[in-house]
Amino acid sequence: MDTRDANTGDAANCAAVTRRVAPRPSQGSSGRVVNRSIRWLAALGSMRWLAALAVALACVPATGQQQGKLTPAERDARARDYFTDTVLKTHMGRSVRFYSDTMRGKVVAISFMFAGCGDACPLITAKLVHAKNDLGEAFGREVRFVSISVDPLHDRPEDLAKFARKFDADHPGWLFLTGEEANVNQVLKKLGAYTESVENHFTGIIVGSPAQGRWKKVRPDAPAKAIAEEIRHLVAGEIETRKTAAAPGAVPRP
Repeated sequence: MDTRDANTGDAANCAAVTRRVAPRPSQGSSGRVVNRSIRWLAALGSMRWLAALAVALACVPATGQQQGKLTPAERDARARDYFTDTVLKTHMGRSVRFYSDTMRGKVVAISFMFAGCGDACPLITAKLVHAKNDLGEAFGREVRFVSISVDPLHDRPEDLAKFARKFDADHPGWLFLTGEEANVNQVLKKLGAYTESVENHFTGIIVGSPAQGRWKKVRPDAPAKAIAEEIRHLVAGEIETRKTAAAPGAVPRP
């Protein structure tokens, strides 16, 4: 599995360079070759978000405070400032703040889709369903999946709810998000997934932990078990981060 990793808790990663590799074409269920390399190549410019995220969340200005030494509250504030609390709508019609209501306190796996998609979106959603099942009780408790529509003009909450039910992804720990076009596009740009062509939207999966400041971009052709393993690794780090923060005399971790 090919992933890109940015440890936003390490100031040395402020100058990190993301390696860019397009995946090999995969065979679709209809027998034709689905060349996702095209979509990845189209999205290469947006892959710079990992380095930008590292700068936004990890680099501490030289104001006497040692670089990279962030308290949990400081890391949370930086994550909220970066991802924003832009208001979106869930597939259940509920208004949520993007960072505070969907990401805070969770390990997240973020994917991108649209309800009318008949190719990559159902395949990736089905793969994430398998990853969800592999995670067991951690899913919904420590882990949240977030699927964001890249077609907010046409995807209403009820359309996303129908999509979720159709592909067995209707679960309290899995949010499908849409909303006002400007709001959705703002979030997509923050995630490096904005597109003017829904048919060629970014198909990678972003997994991360705001509390740890760790983010990875996982290829859409990664096995479900490998995705679940990446998430479990972040869950273990999340639990350790909480224990460290709660320990008597705890100091900020680098």
